[in-house]
Amino acid sequence: MNGIDLLPLAVGHLIGLAAIGSCIGIGTLGGRFIEASARQPELMEPLQGKVFLLAGITDGAFIIATGVGLWFATTNPFKG
Repeated sequence: MNGIDLLPLAVGHLIGLAAIGSCIGIGTLGGRFIEASARQPELMEPLQGKVFLLAGITDGAFIIATGVGLWFATTNPFKG
């Protein structure tokens, strides 16, 4: 086996691990936001904007990883 034969496996891992990490990050972020808003309801509005910003950044990292994985799958930059 050479590196080209393992490319689909590498792309699958790249996209899958990015999806798992993004889901764990969004879940933790949402849980902590709910916990913080329950403890101090007056901070709910200032925290809400930060939560949406961080959720977008976390999803953006997953989308970038998916784009890189699909780029590798279609053009195969490692092919000599």
